[in-house]
Amino acid sequence: MKLPRVYPILNEQTLSAKGISLVDAARGVLRDGVSILQLRVKGDWSRAAFELGEHVRDLCRARGAALIVNDRVDIAMLLDAGVHLGQQDLPPAAARRLMGPEKTIGYSTHNARQLEAASREPVDYIAIGPVFPTATKRNPDPEIGVEGLRNLRALTTLPLVAIGGITRANAAGVWAAGVDSVAVIADLMPENCTEDTISERMEEWRRLTTRK
Repeated sequence: MKLPRVYPILNEQTLSAKGISLVDAARGVLRDGVSILQLRVKGDWSRAAFELGEHVRDLCRARGAALIVNDRVDIAMLLDAGVHLGQQDLPPAAARRLMGPEKTIGYSTHNARQLEAASREPVDYIAIGPVFPTATKRNPDPEIGVEGLRNLRALTTLPLVAIGGITRANAAGVWAAGVDSVAVIADLMPENCTEDTISERMEEWRRLTTRK
């Protein structure tokens, strides 16, 4: 699959701390022509959370963007979305049997051993990180850094997404390490977080991808 240079992730906890709803944040992100959006809900998927997921799915469909659900194969299937799996989630091969050949499956890795193993799984892309310190995970794996990322890139031919502490200030070096895409969570969210300011932030990211 061809990944966009920027892979936005909406983290429910981050949004809640910023005082903005998941749906409003999705509207802001999708306004700039984003082609993929990951929805990350940690903890229980309540009825209210699922209804929000349905709203985000409908927004993605209207904008022609692929929706990816973090961790949960069952929720992804109910929303007719792709899924992004972690090392402790359902194995990718089992997810593929359930979801079929057409749905997008991504897989998180954190070191060379996991990356090489992931390359043999029926996944569409692999995420690797954290590249830099990150505040969006409670117990993050060790940082790999840009040089480590450059070395890891050689271990797989699958599309590779770098994740973890990536901002507008450091993204150029991450892209230069050879990854296909950078996943962005915290740096999607301006200090004054509204649908309009998130859209403006996405435009800043888009301009970065067009620089020589």
